[in-house]
Amino acid sequence: MAAVGSGGSTAAAAPGAVSAGALEPGTASVGETGRGRAGGGAHRRLKYISLAVLVVQNASLILSIRYARTLPGDRFFATTAVVMAEVLKGLTCLLLLFAQKRGNVKHLALFLHEAVLVRYVDTLKLAVPSLIYTLQNNLQYVAISNLPAATFQVTYQLKILTTALFSVLMLNRSLSRLQWASLLLLFTGVAIVQAQQAGGGGPRPLDQNPGAGLVAVVASCLSSGFAGVYFEKILKGSSGSVWLRNLQLGLFGTALGLVGLWWAEGTAVARRGFFFGYTPAVWGVVLNQAFGGLLVAVVVKYADNILKGFATSLSILLSTVASIRLFGFHVDPLFALGAGLVIGAVYLYSLPRGAAKATASASASGPCTHQQPPGQPPPPKLSSHHGDLSTEPFLPKSVLVK
Repeated sequence: MAAVGSGGSTAAAAPGAVSAGALEPGTASVGETGRGRAGGGAHRRLKYISLAVLVVQNASLILSIRYARTLPGDRFFATTAVVMAEVLKGLTCLLLLFAQKRGNVKHLALFLHEAVLVRYVDTLKLAVPSLIYTLQNNLQYVAISNLPAATFQVTYQLKILTTALFSVLMLNRSLSRLQWASLLLLFTGVAIVQAQQAGGGGPRPLDQNPGAGLVAVVASCLSSGFAGVYFEKILKGSSGSVWLRNLQLGLFGTALGLVGLWWAEGTAVARRGFFFGYTPAVWGVVLNQAFGGLLVAVVVKYADNILKGFATSLSILLSTVASIRLFGFHVDPLFALGAGLVIGAVYLYSLPRGAAKATASASASGPCTHQQPPGQPPPPKLSSHHGDLSTEPFLPKSVLVK
């Protein structure tokens, strides 16, 4: 999980670079200060770029799936799209590992033999999360095919709740009062949106089943929360690059996706063909799933938790506006209220755990310089990845080293 950092705290620093917070106040030279200012400007630009990437990828995937699944004409098999995304993602990671080995096939073969076969226990550990992720991908197609894109985007934020609960149960994590309150707010907002949907918010195509969509999205959120926490639990302390983990997950994902294809739609695929119903829009969905998540894995280390929460909020707004224009989605006061509660809950949950306490302490004690008493060591810095449940509140599973 080294590729996922919150504010750069857990991402490995580049050679010769100084990570944020590495220098104590007063220790930087004049030259270092100048370089730090230049680096700070570059870091801010990277944060804005990462924000744009997160918003666009998060919203475009849902909108593109909805668009491809509601087009008139032959409908493609969702199981084949899941398999193709895994294949393309695995091949991309293989090429990236090949480039890391400077194009040396022998070195790549030896590396993969050591990482995949010799360390087979670590490889087999990925089978369970890969199975869950494959199930989750198929459930997302079912959910988006039966729910408006904006409704799905709001409801899918329940994965924050499921991830938090599984983290408390499986990793013995603790939540602050603010985080518990935000989770309650999140659940309330989703419930309001679903009540609006059940009440018949706008016209609905005859071939869509909102009940099936709700069951699929809830099951997807449960699988997402469990897989992410399980992934962290079994691989904590293990080595391996983000591309190697993605390649291993891609291998399992492809095999398990083919099994799911055979079980669910094998007869129909054999009769009509693997690429039946594929259009440029469908290929756009497959490419977005395959490469969008990998792109997020690259830029996410430049985004802190607040930026991730802000990106989620913007994605909900973007999906809603696009749904109005593309699909004739109707926003009524009930949906606006529920979506507003979810956006607020995501923001509150993404706040650093010490923010509320620091604010309260500053208000009670008045202005202070926060200087360390002489002879006292500085307080230890908490890892924002392993100690904060909001590290992965909304990103696709590919960022979890998939």
